[in-house]
Amino acid sequence: MKIAMVGSGYVGLVSGACFADFGHEVVCIDKDQSKIDRLHDGIMPIYEPGLDQLVANNVKAGRLTFTTDLAEGIAGASAIFIAVGTPSRRGDGHADLSFVYAVAQEVGQNLSNEAVIVTKSTVPVGTGDEVERILRDSGTAHRVAVVSNPEFLREGAAIDDFKRPDRIVIGAEDEFGREVMREVYRPLFLNESPILFTGRRTSELIKYAANAFLATKITFINEMADLCEKVGANVQDVSRGIGMDNRIGSKFLHAGPGYGGSCFPKDTLALLKTAEDYDSPTRIVEAVVKVNESRKRAMGRKVLDAIGGHDGARGKKVALLGLTFKPNTDDMRDSPAIAVAQTLTDAGVEVAAYDPEGMDLAKPLMPDVTMCSDPYEAIEDADAIAIVTEWDAFRALDLARVKSLAKAPVMVDLRNIYRPDDMRERGFAYTSIGRG
Repeated sequence: MKIAMVGSGYVGLVSGACFADFGHEVVCIDKDQSKIDRLHDGIMPIYEPGLDQLVANNVKAGRLTFTTDLAEGIAGASAIFIAVGTPSRRGDGHADLSFVYAVAQEVGQNLSNEAVIVTKSTVPVGTGDEVERILRDSGTAHRVAVVSNPEFLREGAAIDDFKRPDRIVIGAEDEFGREVMREVYRPLFLNESPILFTGRRTSELIKYAANAFLATKITFINEMADLCEKVGANVQDVSRGIGMDNRIGSKFLHAGPGYGGSCFPKDTLALLKTAEDYDSPTRIVEAVVKVNESRKRAMGRKVLDAIGGHDGARGKKVALLGLTFKPNTDDMRDSPAIAVAQTLTDAGVEVAAYDPEGMDLAKPLMPDVTMCSDPYEAIEDADAIAIVTEWDAFRALDLARVKSLAKAPVMVDLRNIYRPDDMRERGFAYTSIGRG
């Protein structure tokens, strides 16, 4: 089967490469000529473990190609995926669907055969209806079906998530759409990956509901961490204790500086706006968004407290280890590190930072932060070290070297990757999250 993937960003490129690896013929389409040129040269526009090799293998096998020509790319394709960005719209927080609708318009004008148009982008309820209207009004003479097929990829583990999914959700309104999507996912169906067929609007809502629920779990355990610090409890034990309950589960119960990334912040906000439009308030999600935003600045204040508080911080130096919103990605979108760094620099603190993959994207977001070549350069002469992202590289720091380089052996571990007793034995003034 020929598949066209319109949009060669995170979702489009990972999905396209994985579909090609299943044996489909895949064309990835993007208007950004420089991005397509880099892909032709084997240069990935994003950092995702294993993606470069997966792309190279399928390009070599002739199953994966790249183009800027949409008409050429969709010709003969049985399934055309829309995988363009849906960022929060400036001013009102709604998902910006202009890119999705522009693709739908162009597809309708250039369609040369019957096809299923699949929204892979995260879109609010009812978007598929509008895509269907746009295609109908474009005057295409070919049979089309519009299907919703949300992605559930974790950055840093996207390839494995795609090939071994918890579930595949397909929202279709007719048998033509369901039939084509069964063929698209036939390799996974044979592996007994669960496929859930729903209505299109239900599928669109499932994506938002899933992300909002996970964001709620993160925010809940972060609030429990604050309570643990007040009462002298250990949030990691609390997480284990409640996570062993099968009704709750252990995932997304790790206390930290708040959620960020390309999905949770914009998707929770988009869900709130959809709920407002339909006069069906989502008070829990509203609280989650507010608590998460305030938490990021609170983590900056936590670091300030470790170096004497706001009034005594001016002129001191803090080393920030980790800038991306999570490890194994270069994604800086809504990363807690941005708010932490801003809180510190606002207080007159000199900030030096290191991240294994995110510094190029971090530089324009953190103009007052000095980017360093390794963690030890950042730590040199620092009054405190703050671990903001739990990269594996930070789990095995040479602590003797850290102590000798730093001006003061002060560590604020916002990801709880070290043991408090061990750090105290090594002579560190150690602060973590929710562990008394």
